[in-house]
Amino acid sequence: MLSDADYSGNASGARRARKRSSGESPGDGQTLRSSGRQINVRVKRTNNPPPGQSKRKATDTEEEDDQSEKKYRKCEKAGCSATYPVCFASASERCAKNGYTSRWYHLSCGEHFCNECFDHYYRSHKDGYETFASWKKVWTSNGKSEPSLKAFMADQQLPFWVQCTKPDCRKWRQLTKEIQLTASLAATYRCGMKFNNIKSEGPDQCSQPEDLRVAEVTDSWWHSMLILPPLFKESPASPFLAAYYPDCVGMSPSGSASNASLTELRADHCRAVQPQIPGLCPYFQPFYQPNECGKALCVRPDMMELDELYEFPEFSRDPTMYLALRNLILASWHRNCKEVLTAQKCALHIIVRGLVRVRCVQEMDRVLHFMTRKGLINTGVLAVKRPLLPERFCSRNVIIIGAGASGLAAARQLQNFGSQVMVLEARDRIGGRVWDDTCLGVTVGRGAQIVNGCVNNPIALMCEQVGIKMHKLGDRCDLFQEGGQATDPAIDKRMDFHFNAILDVVSEWRKDKSQNQDVPLKEKVQEVKKNFLQESGIQFSELEEKVLQFHLSNLEYACGSTLDQVSARSWDHNEFFAQFSGDHTLLTKGYSVLLHKLGESLDIRTKCPVQAIDYSGDVVKVTSNGSQWTAQKKNMIQFNPPLPERKLKAIHSLGAGIIEKIALQFPYRFWDNKIQGADYFGHIPPGPDKRGMFSVFYDMEPQGKQAVLMSVITGDAVPAVRDMEDKEVVDECMKVLRELFKEQEVPEPLHFFVTHWSKDMWSQMSYSFVKTGGSGEAYDILAEDVQGKVFFAGEATNRHFPQTVTGAYLSGVREASKMAAM
Repeated sequence: MLSDADYSGNASGARRARKRSSGESPGDGQTLRSSGRQINVRVKRTNNPPPGQSKRKATDTEEEDDQSEKKYRKCEKAGCSATYPVCFASASERCAKNGYTSRWYHLSCGEHFCNECFDHYYRSHKDGYETFASWKKVWTSNGKSEPSLKAFMADQQLPFWVQCTKPDCRKWRQLTKEIQLTASLAATYRCGMKFNNIKSEGPDQCSQPEDLRVAEVTDSWWHSMLILPPLFKESPASPFLAAYYPDCVGMSPSGSASNASLTELRADHCRAVQPQIPGLCPYFQPFYQPNECGKALCVRPDMMELDELYEFPEFSRDPTMYLALRNLILASWHRNCKEVLTAQKCALHIIVRGLVRVRCVQEMDRVLHFMTRKGLINTGVLAVKRPLLPERFCSRNVIIIGAGASGLAAARQLQNFGSQVMVLEARDRIGGRVWDDTCLGVTVGRGAQIVNGCVNNPIALMCEQVGIKMHKLGDRCDLFQEGGQATDPAIDKRMDFHFNAILDVVSEWRKDKSQNQDVPLKEKVQEVKKNFLQESGIQFSELEEKVLQFHLSNLEYACGSTLDQVSARSWDHNEFFAQFSGDHTLLTKGYSVLLHKLGESLDIRTKCPVQAIDYSGDVVKVTSNGSQWTAQKKNMIQFNPPLPERKLKAIHSLGAGIIEKIALQFPYRFWDNKIQGADYFGHIPPGPDKRGMFSVFYDMEPQGKQAVLMSVITGDAVPAVRDMEDKEVVDECMKVLRELFKEQEVPEPLHFFVTHWSKDMWSQMSYSFVKTGGSGEAYDILAEDVQGKVFFAGEATNRHFPQTVTGAYLSGVREASKMAAM
C-alpha cells in the first residue's frame, strides 16, 4: 500500500500503474461525474487466471438500475472497524463524503478522509495547497516529526470533541469544523450550546444519542489502531518545556510560530537552562532540561520512568499520549499546589483534535491516580474533602506507630487516599526528632531546622502550600581562632582542597573493595593524609592542621558520629543517587509548623507507647498500654513472629548518630561588627581533642533584631558533654565565644537550652549512618515490608535521602503508595 510520501510527482500515474498491475482498468469502480450528474457503472474485468484454470465468463458493462446501491472501498488500514468510511474533511468540492473514493486515509477507527480531500491539500495546483505548505513550514521549524498530510489533517482539520458538563448527561459531542476548542469552552459546554448566534434545535439536546464512534474509543484495541499519537496544543507544560521539540514531549509543533532563539536553544546540546515562569516558585523544577541530570525528583519529559512503564505497558512502544498527559499533570500541579488537582481540571487543558481527545480524557483518570498514589502530585499538607483514589486503592484500617515526619506523611497520604488511619505516638507531642523551641524569642530547632537543597524538595513544596518563606543560607563562613584572629581565607581554601582530595583518594580506594575489606573512615583518612605528606614532602603548618581539624569536624557533623565508627567504603553511599540541588535554607519558622499542618484532622493518640506488634494472623494486633507500660531502652517493641534475620542484620549494620545543640539568647548582638551579616561563622579547634566542640555558630536571625546563637556538638565532644549539667555546657560554650571575640566584651546569655538526644527515651539518636562493614543496601532492607502486613518508614529506610527530614517524609509517602498499590 502506498504511503502519503508516495503521492509526489506523477502520483496519479503511479496509481494507474498499480491498478493495471493488479488486473484492474484505470477507471474500475469510480464514480463518473458529468454536468453534476453521478452515474455508477461497472467496468469489464480482464483478470488472467493462473495456468490450468479456465477463464471465467466475462460480464458486459451495464448501468445500475438501483441508484441506491453504491460501491465502497474499504479503509486502507487492516483491521479498521469502519465498514463504510466517511470523510471528515469535506475540503474538496469533489469530496467523496460517504461514497466512493480511490483510497481512504485512516487516522483512527471512525476518522478517515478521502483521496479527493488529500489531493485538495497535497497538489500544488489545488486551492488548499498553500494552507498545507504554511502549516508544514511552521511544523518543520518547531518539531522533529514528519510533516505528513496525515499529520496536517490530525492537527488542523479533524473536528474537536467536547463533553457535556451537565452532570446527568456527560455525553460527547462533535463540534463543527469552524469551532476552536478552548479550556473555557470545555469548562462550560452543554449539549446544543449556541455558537455565533445560531440557535440550537429541539427542547433538550442532551436527549440526543451519543455518536456510536465514542463507545469504540474505550475499547483497548482502539488505541492500537491510532495512526498518529495525540499532540496537545496550549498545554500547561509548554512554558516548562520550551527547550524541547514539542512533538518529543507530547505537544504540537504548530502551537506557536517559529522562534529563532528557541530553535537555537534546542540545537545547543550543551546548555541546560531552567525556564523562568512568572509566579512559579523557583524551587519547582519538575522536568529535566535537555542534557541535565542528577537532580532529585525530576523526570525526563520525553521518556517514561521504569515504574511508569510497569504501570502502563501499553504505552511502551509509543509513549507520546502518556507523556502528554503526565507532563500536563505535573505542570498543572506545580502551577497550583494549594488545591487538589483533579482529572476534571486537567481534562479542560487537553486541547487536541479528533476522537483521540475522548481517549485522552479517559486515560487521564488512570494517570492522575497513579501520580497521586506515588506522591508526585496532590501531596504535602494538602487537605481534601473526598478520597483522592478509588475505593480499591484504600486500605481499610491502618495503624501508624510514631508521629514523626515519616509517620505523619504516611498518615496524611493514606487518609487523603480514603483509608481509616490512627497514629500512636509515645511522646506527649508530635514531630519525633523535629522539636522546635521558641523560648529564646525566635524559633530554634532542637532537632532539624535546615533544608539541604531546595529544588524539588517536598519541604519547599509544603512551605509554598503553607505560605512560609525559607531563609537562604549564604556561602560565607569566616573561620576564627581562639584568640580572636580571623583565618586567612586562602588558608581555608587550601585546606578545604586538601580535605576533599583526601576524600577523593578514599573514593578511589573503595572502588574495588568488598564489604569484608571495609575499614573505619578515620583510619583511612589518616592513612591517606600520612602517605600524601610523605610522598609530597609538604608539611602543614600548625594553623593549617587546625583548619583541617575543623573540616574533619564538619565531616563528623554530616555523619553524626566519630569517624572511627563510620564505614570508609559507604560513608556517602547516597551520593551515588541524584540529590536535591539548589539553595540550602534555614526554616526560620521551624519544621514543626509543617508537621503540625500534616497532622491536622488526623487521629493522633499521644502518650501511647507501643509494646507489641502481633502479625501472626490475618489481622495485625498492636498492643499499647500507655504510661503504665515500662520497658528497657532497647528492643522496645516486641514483634510476633520476630522480624526476619535479614532485617535485624541490616538494623545492626547502621549506627545511631548523635548531634547535640546549644542555643543562647544574649541582650544584644555583640558579634555583628565582626561577622558582618553572615549566617554563620566557624570555630577553629585549638587541637584535635577539642574538635567538634561548638565548631559552627549559626545566627538565628541574621537580618533581624534578636540576638540568638545556636551551635552544634559533634564527634568525640558528644560523650564529653553527655553527663554535664546544662549550665556547665553553657560555660564551656561561653569560654569559646570569649576566645573568638577576645577583643570585646561578650555578655552573659539571658536564656539558653541544651539538647540531650542521646538520653531521649524514644529516639536515642539524631540520624543514622553506615557503620564499618555495612553498606547502603541496609537502608533498602529496612524499607522492605514484612508479609505485606507491617511496613517501615523513617530516614533510616531511605537509601537515597538518609539523615534528613526530607528523607523521612518521602519514606512515609513511599510506604503509603505501597499500601495503596496492594
